[in-house]
Amino acid sequence: MLSCRLSAPRLISVTNFAVVQRALSSSSDNDVSAARSWLNNHGVENIPLQTIGIVSFSRSSGPGGQHVNTTSSKATLRIPLDALLQHIPSALHNEIKRSRYVAAKSKDLIVQSDSSRKQSDNAQSCYKRLYKSILEAGQQVVPNETSAEQMKHVKNL
Repeated sequence: MLSCRLSAPRLISVTNFAVVQRALSSSSDNDVSAARSWLNNHGVENIPLQTIGIVSFSRSSGPGGQHVNTTSSKATLRIPLDALLQHIPSALHNEIKRSRYVAAKSKDLIVQSDSSRKQSDNAQSCYKRLYKSILEAGQQVVPNETSAEQMKHVKNL
């Protein structure tokens, strides 16, 4: 009697694999390498968000307290998606469009912050959140370069 023993399949993070496959299939190797160098050279910090975005201030919500209902300290950053995508490599466009900050009807990126009592701190917090979301999109989409040791190891296999 023959017995067949099946080994358990390796589990791969399906979400990360799907994101990378989508990005690689929609963009060429040149786009991915351009996006990788853009991310490594701090390209996110060179986006002129102050000129393409609009910051508005309103009253914070939530429980009362000193100055909550009397000052407009909540910052809202609104950036047209088309204007932002001009400054970002094309390999990241699809992932940016899927960001949680994208408003479906207006096609704008909207980031809000009311964590501080100061308007300027809340505005800076909005910019930081947007920078962070762009960097996270880049980390999900653009795979790291394969090291020489890893290439040698794969070749030997």
